[in-house]
This record gives sequence, C-alpha cells and structure tokens, in this order.
Amino acid sequence: MSRILLLSTYELGARPLGCTVPAAALAADGHEVRALDLSLGTLEPRALEESDGVVVSVPMHTAWRLTMGVLAQIRGSRPDVPVFVHGLYAVATADAAGVLLGPRDVVAAGEVGPALRQWAAGLGEDPGASPAGGPSRLVSLGPARRGPRPPQRRAGLAGLDAYAHLVRGAEERLVGTLETSTGCNHTCRHCPVPVVYAGRSRAVALETTLAEADALIAEGARHLHLADPDFLNRPTHARAFARALHGAHPEVSFDATVKVSHLLRHADLLGELARCGLVLVTTALESTSGTVLARLHKGHTAAEMRVALELLRARRIEPRPSFLPFTPWTTRRDVTDLFDFVAEEDLVHNLDAVQYAIRLLLPPGSLLLADPDPVLAASLAGEDRANGGTAWRAADPALDACQEALAACAEQLADADARVAYDALRAVAHERLGLADQGAPRPRASGAPPGPERPRLSEAWFCCAEPTRAQLAGVGRGRGCEAGGAGVG
Repeated sequence: MSRILLLSTYELGARPLGCTVPAAALAADGHEVRALDLSLGTLEPRALEESDGVVVSVPMHTAWRLTMGVLAQIRGSRPDVPVFVHGLYAVATADAAGVLLGPRDVVAAGEVGPALRQWAAGLGEDPGASPAGGPSRLVSLGPARRGPRPPQRRAGLAGLDAYAHLVRGAEERLVGTLETSTGCNHTCRHCPVPVVYAGRSRAVALETTLAEADALIAEGARHLHLADPDFLNRPTHARAFARALHGAHPEVSFDATVKVSHLLRHADLLGELARCGLVLVTTALESTSGTVLARLHKGHTAAEMRVALELLRARRIEPRPSFLPFTPWTTRRDVTDLFDFVAEEDLVHNLDAVQYAIRLLLPPGSLLLADPDPVLAASLAGEDRANGGTAWRAADPALDACQEALAACAEQLADADARVAYDALRAVAHERLGLADQGAPRPRASGAPPGPERPRLSEAWFCCAEPTRAQLAGVGRGRGCEAGGAGVG
C-alpha cells in the first residue's frame, strides 16, 4: 500500500470535498492518506518527500488559478512523483503552460473514484514500465445512481471551526459540507459542469449522505452546506434527504444551490424543505438582460427571477443570488440595471461585493465556443493560458475598464458592510461607464428580515472569480484563503 498526499487550494471556504471524499476511498483500500488544505496549511517539502503519490483537487476556476503555483512547487521538489489531478478544471491543468505532467500522471473529471483507486494501486509499479508520452486524460460519469461509498474522511484536515460559518445576526453555526448529487441535468452554456457531465446528474446514495451528515453533526456542525450543482436536479432524492435529516436532527439547518427554473417548477416542494431546515438558497440569476440570459441558455427570464425570489421569501428562505455582470453581450445599461435590480428586490444585504464584478470565463471545452454567435466570435482574443481558457474583450472598452475597476474595489470591500460596498461599487460603475446615477430605487416590500439578520455563509469570494492578491500570495503558506465565497461558477 502507498502513502498518498491529497491537496486542495480553495473550495468556497468549506472543508474540501476534493480531499475528504477521495481520502475515504483510498483509506478503504488500505492506503495511508494525509490531506492538506493549502488555504489554511503549509506545503512543506517533507510532506512531498514522504509521499508515493499526490492527489490535487481543482473543482473551480479560483482553485485552478491557485493550483498552478502548487503544481510548480511539486515539480520543483519531486519531479517524478505521480500526480492525480481531478475536478472540473482538470483538463485545463493538463493544458497549462509551465506545468509538467508526465506519463504516470492522470487528469480526470466526473466520477473519478474508480480511476483514482486504479492509479493508487499502481503507485508501487516500476516507473520504467510506464508508457511514454503525457498524462492520461479521462472523463467518466459512471452509473446513473451511485452505490454506497465510504463516508468522507477528514484525514488530518482542520476542524469545522476553521471554515465558513453560517451567520444570522449574532448567531454563528459551524458548517459541514456534503453532496447529495453530482453533475447537473442542464446545459447552461457558460457553466463548466455540463462540459463534463453533458446535462446529466448522479445521485449519491442516501445512506452515504446521511452517514456523512451524522458524522459532521457529531463534530459540531449545526448547519450543512450542500455542494450539489443543483439540489433539485433530483427532487425526489432531495425530499428524501431533507426528511431524513430533519427527522434525525431537527435542530440542524441547511443551504443548497437551485436554478430559477427549478424554484418555479418545484414551488410546492419549497415549503416542506423550509420546514426541514432549508434557510438559504444560492441561485444563479446571472443578469437582468434578456439577451444575455438567452445566450447563456439559462432557461429563465428577468420576470421569472422576481417570481422565484418571492417564492423563496414567502417560505422564509433567503436567496443568495449569483450574477454574471460582464459578458460579450453586456451593455453599459445592463450593468447599471443590475444595480437597480438588486436595490429594488431588497438584495443589497444578500450579495457579496465580488458578485458585481464577475466576468465570463471560457474554459477548455466551453459550450459557448462550440458554436459562437457573431458577437462572441468578434470578441474572442485568443488563448489565455494564464487563466486556463480563451480570452475575450468587450466591443466597448469602457466595459472592460469598468469590470477591472469593480474587481479591484470588490477585493478591497470583501469584508465591508453590504450597504457600504453596494454604494461604493454603484458609484464606480456609473462613473466608469459615464452614466448619470439617478439614485438606487426604493426596495419593494420583501418580507425579509432586516439585513444583518439574514442568514449567510461567512465567505465573501466566489468560485469563478479571480483569486485575491492575498490568496495568490498565501496559498500553501498557511494564509491563502482570507476571502471565500458561495455558489457555483
């Protein structure tokens, strides 16, 4: 059996499933496993020297950007150690300039468990027997319904108090993270999930998720963060999990990510989920522009966004929207309209500052690049190896300049009061775009509690945002994740 080191750079301020789930499978096979969250811990040379293989998780863009330096560190210290890179951005890792991946390495996406176990079983083989060439690349989806798996394993990672908390007024709750499903049944064209899963999802066995929930709650969690790309891809499975969780732990709350179209389609289920402890829903609104929503194949309109918000709040579930303000189709007015929408829908206290500055990513395999419309085609600016995809530039240079200014301002205001951040970012947007600000509209009566009383996770960054300077400087040195996030890029 082998000694295997598992690494994560960033997973939305949560204890990384990219370490805990593989650790369980490898430990069950008899391997000696150790996990390091490099947003909190330090990658010491000794940890690499004592490892027969290294597993690296890259589930999102922010993690990918941070991982590039870590892989260079691994190669500088142990050029021949086998590496298994997994996650939605694994292929981007294999294609990145300056990252040397060899014939004993694997880059894998999707349901990677069997491939990981096979790779680990071969770590003791003679390196000279390995085939020449580059790393193996694979995407595997496995069966539509997973069988039971070993519950996630902490493997030396920090306790829950080191990770994001649920904050609601003066109350803070420790948060445990698990997933009830993987993949997604939808093919939003900007999302990295359908690049791998092609519009399909996979259920995690209910007995596995409940065993993981029991273990996290025994560790002190009083809130569970469900990391599924969309909790209601499988509504029957979601209801069964919520009922069982509430029956066993009625004091425990949870949050989930759900598409607008699913909130509308399963409105009758939301009340039961709220009674079972659902207090917060991350939902990708993306834009108030009909053009942008259509190009991204979001499956909803701006009017339906408002209905979805009303449905949630009528059941005392607070929305945590995510936005994509900057795309090749975005106009100056679209940017300022988004600020008005946030104020009108009483969402100022529900958004982190970074949400006003997110820019469209075009990772390898992006569905948008498969058949670009004329606007997108005209905006493309060649390969962007530093960011693992294709670069683009807005037809209106003022929009690119505005996005850069908002991103810099958002980083500075990551920990600021939500109203202070909103006002400052609104002023930057109007100034940079040369549009007069007539003032934020008055919020509609939403029935939501006062801003500070609304539940939120205590992270302020986002999965598809560029890393902060602190993250880039600190990853692997014990201070990489001073700002975090919630949602799916």
